[in-house]
Amino acid sequence: KVVFSKCPSGVFNLMFCFPSPSLTVKFVNCGRGGLVRFECSNPFDFRIEADGVVYALRPLTLSTLPTVPLVIVARDETNQQQWQTQVRLTPPVEHHLHSEEIWFPSRQTDSSSIGQLKRMKRDWVIPPINVPENSRGEFPQDLVRIRSDNDKNRSLRYSVTGPGADQPPTGIFIIHPISGELSVMKPLDREHISNFHLRAHAVDLNGNQVESPIDIVINVIDMNDNRPEFIHQIWNGSVPEGSKPGTFVMTVTSVDKDDPKTANGMLRYKIGSQNPESPTSNMFTINNKTGDIITVAAGLDREKVPQYTLIIQATDMEGNPMYGLSNTATAVIRVTDINDNPPEFTAEMFFGEVPENRVNVIVANLTVTDKDQPNTLAWKAVYKITGGDPTGRFSVPTDPTTNEGLVTVVKPIDYEISRTYMLTVVAVNEVSLARGIHSPRQSTATVSIRVIDVNESPYFDPNPKLIKLEEGMLAESTLTTFTAQDPDRFMQQSIRYTRLSDPANWLRIDANTGRITTIAVLDRESPYVKDNMYSATFLASDNGVPPASGTGTLQISLLDINDNAPHVYPQETEMCKKPEPNGINITALDGDLNPNAGPFAFELANRPSDVRRNWTITRLSGDYALLSLKIGFLESGIYEIPIIITDSGNLPMSNTSYLRVKVCQCDHNGDCTDQQHIIAAGLGTGAIILLCFVIWDLSLSHRRDKERQAKQLLIDPEDDVRDNILKYDEEGGGEEDQDYDLSQLQQPDTIEPDTIKPVGIRRMDERPLHPEPQYPIRSAAPHPGDIGDFINEGLKAADNDPTAPPYDSLLVFDYEGSGSTAGSLSSLNSSSSGGDQDYDYLNDWGPRFRKLADMYGGSDD
Repeated sequence: KVVFSKCPSGVFNLMFCFPSPSLTVKFVNCGRGGLVRFECSNPFDFRIEADGVVYALRPLTLSTLPTVPLVIVARDETNQQQWQTQVRLTPPVEHHLHSEEIWFPSRQTDSSSIGQLKRMKRDWVIPPINVPENSRGEFPQDLVRIRSDNDKNRSLRYSVTGPGADQPPTGIFIIHPISGELSVMKPLDREHISNFHLRAHAVDLNGNQVESPIDIVINVIDMNDNRPEFIHQIWNGSVPEGSKPGTFVMTVTSVDKDDPKTANGMLRYKIGSQNPESPTSNMFTINNKTGDIITVAAGLDREKVPQYTLIIQATDMEGNPMYGLSNTATAVIRVTDINDNPPEFTAEMFFGEVPENRVNVIVANLTVTDKDQPNTLAWKAVYKITGGDPTGRFSVPTDPTTNEGLVTVVKPIDYEISRTYMLTVVAVNEVSLARGIHSPRQSTATVSIRVIDVNESPYFDPNPKLIKLEEGMLAESTLTTFTAQDPDRFMQQSIRYTRLSDPANWLRIDANTGRITTIAVLDRESPYVKDNMYSATFLASDNGVPPASGTGTLQISLLDINDNAPHVYPQETEMCKKPEPNGINITALDGDLNPNAGPFAFELANRPSDVRRNWTITRLSGDYALLSLKIGFLESGIYEIPIIITDSGNLPMSNTSYLRVKVCQCDHNGDCTDQQHIIAAGLGTGAIILLCFVIWDLSLSHRRDKERQAKQLLIDPEDDVRDNILKYDEEGGGEEDQDYDLSQLQQPDTIEPDTIKPVGIRRMDERPLHPEPQYPIRSAAPHPGDIGDFINEGLKAADNDPTAPPYDSLLVFDYEGSGSTAGSLSSLNSSSSGGDQDYDYLNDWGPRFRKLADMYGGSDD
């Protein structure tokens, strides 16, 4: 490789060792620019390329070797300035290794004995020995002779150590022990071992070291024995269509096992072939040193050539086709799609039809073609309506599978308004077109849509219809005319009316005219009137094919008139015999609205005469009054007080209401306690029978409770239960109830009289004693409203009874003794819970209560 500079001037003599096939002249341009061309002085025997490589044009031998140096001239094409250098050709030096000697350094400095490659001083560096790899010569092949100047006086023995000699790999190098001739025994492989480091030794016959060991380096000279190898046999790359020249595509890489510092390992790339050769055969180029592939020509079109296949060749010896070794690989370049093709309609006009008033129906399918890659954003179409639909009744979504435009009705279409539509639709892609590409005329189409007339339902207008009337309108009165319109203007049809919903059955509609009349009096206070509003629904039907119908609602706002008289509230009340305070608050209710209702006027009726004598009424406000007794005492019973109430209507209405007042004996809380008013309450026979059974059941239930409470260990002699049936099915509550006094389990006769536990006395483990609860006393004639009060009071008294034991407490069973003191079963008297009651009045209730009168109201026998 010859290097000379454009900056300095002068002539250089360079040595070129024959028979190397080529050398490289490198020209250093110091940044001046300009194109430099090389020339040689012997163009018949040598050729110099533009990159500075000099080649021999014929085989050169020692006899034909030119004696005149080869002159290389570099000429600047811009200013014609030139530079030159000389290349002197010499034959290769043949190493007669057996004649070369390496001497052990002398122990004495003797400058006269130092010769070139003959003897070296101590610490001199011995130059390495170069051995070409893959040698085919005869083996062993002599390399060099090791000598010591001490072998003149005595016999010495030579040896070498190190890898390749006595260390693995052994047997590659040997040394003659007497002559010191170092030889190689087999061909070397630089790619396996590039150099060897040996150490030479010299000893006498007794094995004594006579010289210090010397280091010998053997370099294996590289030969071009390895082809380039691509990392991948197939390389994949891509480039967008329409790319400009110089666009990077991909990089391919190859390796060579030979020495990369020599031409044997210096690779050069080139494109061997391109398939297809369209639009030109040189669409790509490759950087011969880096392997970068770039575009060099325009015209990449995916729709025409979607893929290119390149054969890439890599050659060592810096790409010398004569001496270099080559290998190939395949580069597959895929041309990627860009949006350089707009969608185009397959027709200029599309047609469709749709019935009126139909929505969400497809009326036409628009088809387009797009040369871009399917199912990409550059292929998918988007449809836009640009004209003919000012009210937005149509849309054109895209079918994701077929890419078609689906013309769809999104708002109802009225045949009577428009019979046809002419839509202008434009198709574009989801991504914008590439720069410089414009939409053609074929990207716009016209859609003609015909509307089909159908029989439409009649409609009421307004709907609902509101009218205001006074209540009380008599039957057969005309209210209004409620008619419907037929939207089918181009169809000759008639409409008939029927009543669909009339909750109070007040109205009638004429089938032909739609006139609405009453068939009953309109009453604002009817339960079918909500918030003064009454609603009825009517049906209008035409005679089309098929018939169509529509509904309408008539709302009647009823204005109030004074058609309801007021009445007293509440209708029943209570009062004590000696009332404190001496009065009852009452109010008036009126179904009408103001001003036909309050304020009200209250007064007592003149008859019967004792009403005004015993009672008085005082108005408190427009709606309230106070009913009071004039006398300080009144017998128990039920009194009906006639009260005249008058409203404030334009034509006032009056009404006599009867207030039922129950006068009774009251307790300290002011509540009635008199139970003798049942008969006077005016109850029916069935209600009285039911009430009697309820009272009877409560009496029996209370009697059973008393019997369970009377079960004590110690009882009175007259109630001794020995020889009687005892109930043992109540087991008690658990371990907490087992701490009881066992001393009580003894003869009753041995118990002191004052220790005998009477009925009602409890055990020590039971709750403290409390007085027996006071159950309410039933009166002879209760008011019906007091029956529930009586039952609730009895229930409350039973719940608060402290003498009732808990259900889960331990029950101590009676000691029965050795005999029975009871005379007979007749000693089992009934409970005293009802013994103090007088049931003789049951005889006055008639034959249906005679059995109850015999059971409760009769004598003991």
